[in-house]
Amino acid sequence: MENTILLYDSAEDILTASELIRKGNVVGIPTETVYGLGADALNPEAVKKIFKAKGRPADNPLIVHIYKIEEADKLGHDIPNIFYRLAAIFWPGPLTMIVPKNDIIPAETSGGLDTVGIRMPSHRVMRELIRLTGPIAAPSANRSGYPSPTSAAHVMNDMNGKISAVIDGGESRFGVESTVISFDDENTVRILRPGSVTSEMLMEHADNVIIDDAILNDIAAGREAPSPGMKYKHYSPQADVKIIDGDFENFCIYVNNNQGINTFCLLFDDDDTNKINCRYVTYGSDSSQQAHNFFAKLRELDSLNADRIFVRPPQKDGVGLAVYNRLLRAAGFEVIRV
Repeated sequence: MENTILLYDSAEDILTASELIRKGNVVGIPTETVYGLGADALNPEAVKKIFKAKGRPADNPLIVHIYKIEEADKLGHDIPNIFYRLAAIFWPGPLTMIVPKNDIIPAETSGGLDTVGIRMPSHRVMRELIRLTGPIAAPSANRSGYPSPTSAAHVMNDMNGKISAVIDGGESRFGVESTVISFDDENTVRILRPGSVTSEMLMEHADNVIIDDAILNDIAAGREAPSPGMKYKHYSPQADVKIIDGDFENFCIYVNNNQGINTFCLLFDDDDTNKINCRYVTYGSDSSQQAHNFFAKLRELDSLNADRIFVRPPQKDGVGLAVYNRLLRAAGFEVIRV
């Protein structure tokens, strides 16, 4: 494939991107969560191109993005009432809901599962693209296993020559992928992947909210992964990521005694960096900032040739849980407690 075309958020360029997708091509697309690799969700040959470009395992399902709530009924069946209640509250936005799929969804899109994850995004460019094109399947637009992209430049860095085009729609607002939920019953929501729609927000509208064990632990052997981000190593930079969990004084002692030539730290904005004898970057002072910046900072550390990254973990509630989940997977679930 020739070099990837860079498009912008004009009506003309969005139409060009839509035409490319309708012809079976893959386009890098902006969303409010992270950038995605978009293809026609109902075209199995187009969907295969997503997996090839990413180097993604075929059993890792894709999320299908829609323009209107009513389109969910074409994609899934036996959809519980709570789906529509939550859609009325959180859509358009960063919430994906898993339901039994209709035959119109190819096995390639669902990763061979009998379910499909459905989301209505809020990003203006993405919404117009879906309106023009129809349902779009889109995972994050990075090489499989690496940090997700939150800018068009990140996508071009990973995908130039592997996909037809990228639309530059600015930086992603939230910076982490959507929250993914399934339904144990009419009144019980199960969070399979945390995101910016938090457990606390869902608890206001569902009787029961369960945080799946796979959010803080590696998925159990033999279990199918109904959501992206539950299986395989994800979100990892080239460097070895180490989570150092403890107060800042003990963090500093550990880092100062264990750093190497190309060791860096990923710190909070308000940490006292005079106490640490290590090169560093910061990723925010609260969970929302940390979510917005996390993947971009991992990519920045790769560009600085870091071979080891000691990370101060975020809070484990609210959107901090989403960041911590990505951090755990980047670190292979290893946590050093100090």
